[in-house]
Amino acid sequence: MNDAEKKAARVAQWRPFVAECLGREPRGFRDVAALNARGEPSVIEVCSVVDGKPFPTLYWLIDAALSLDIDRLEAAGWIAKLQSEIADSSAFQRRMNNDHRAHIALRDSLLSDDDRRVLTANGMASALSDRGIGGISEPDRVRCFHTWYAAHLVVPNSVGAVIDRLLSGVIEAPLIETTPVDL
Repeated sequence: MNDAEKKAARVAQWRPFVAECLGREPRGFRDVAALNARGEPSVIEVCSVVDGKPFPTLYWLIDAALSLDIDRLEAAGWIAKLQSEIADSSAFQRRMNNDHRAHIALRDSLLSDDDRRVLTANGMASALSDRGIGGISEPDRVRCFHTWYAAHLVVPNSVGAVIDRLLSGVIEAPLIETTPVDL
């Protein structure tokens, strides 16, 4: 079985489960990207072109318990607290920018030739090439923990590492840890 056949088999196997998690039939569901401790999908990979339009959110968090935990972090104001620290840390801003660039490159590598033709013909290529994790166009903005964390569960990123600490109950200031590379 080749990679495309393996992906198709995973999508067929998990489509009912994903639909139940989302409360609707999934659009653009391309693969299972990460599993939770129970062996069930926690993150799905979504096509970057859905119904002829760009869809920049490559990874979608579908684990209800994890989503609820992240909802609670957001409701408690942790995005604003983290964003305040990011504003004062050019090193963390660079790490975020690198995360976005890597994500854009990964998403681009998954585009089919047909997707590229659709985007180019309709003048929509920049909707993907200029937007990083979760479709974010401002590389030093968080906007949503869910999108950052979904991406983090597939390819670790700087904001996801902060969310890991918050989810584990490690809530210390500063949220942003300095790494040797930052010094």
